[in-house]
Amino acid sequence: MPMRSIWRTLDRGLARDIGLVCLADGVVGLSYGAISVGGGLPLWVPVLLSIVVFAGASQFLFVGIVAAGGSPIAAMAAGLLVNTRHIAFGLAVSDVIGSGWRRWPGSHLMTDENVAFAMRQDELKQRRAAYWAGGIGIFVCWNIGVVIGGLAGSVITDTDVFGLDAAFPAVLLALVLPALRDRSTRTAALVGVVIALIATPFLPAGLPVLLALAGMLFYRAGKPALEEAPNE
Repeated sequence: MPMRSIWRTLDRGLARDIGLVCLADGVVGLSYGAISVGGGLPLWVPVLLSIVVFAGASQFLFVGIVAAGGSPIAAMAAGLLVNTRHIAFGLAVSDVIGSGWRRWPGSHLMTDENVAFAMRQDELKQRRAAYWAGGIGIFVCWNIGVVIGGLAGSVITDTDVFGLDAAFPAVLLALVLPALRDRSTRTAALVGVVIALIATPFLPAGLPVLLALAGMLFYRAGKPALEEAPNE
């Protein structure tokens, strides 16, 4: 989809929401760059990872493991494990990304946020506009933030002090709240939350989130029942 067509398709409210999310991700990228350089990594490492990998959770996990003395191979394996959720994302937005050469940049720009934006739209044209606008905007803001944060690596070394570590979950929660009005979706989400909370003390980072996808079984099981209820 041409960039001009994307901006024409987005309504003002959606464009504003995407812009705010891009800004928030830029701030998180700033903290990631600062943490990476402050932890002893050269500036080119977080910059290269942000361009080539472009997966915030995996990048934070990679830097945390390496900075703690872990093996880069173990850090890569952990990052891949966390990002396996993108398999489900890819299936959900396959028609949104398009075919041919678009699948390569479209898959690379896939994030939790732009997938959530796309899935909230009703028409395919709107979903595509939201997906591409969100993906490109987040990519640009994230990488700018990483460079700025890396250059100021000695200033911001602990995201907990500024609460920046909470930016990702806060943004995602705001995006999914409208979908929780549906009983089936709400049930699936609650089951997933319970599973993740129970598994977190016992499993490595990333696995509880994957196990939470089991909540989708309740979504599929509950949907027909909800549809049949008015006919009874």
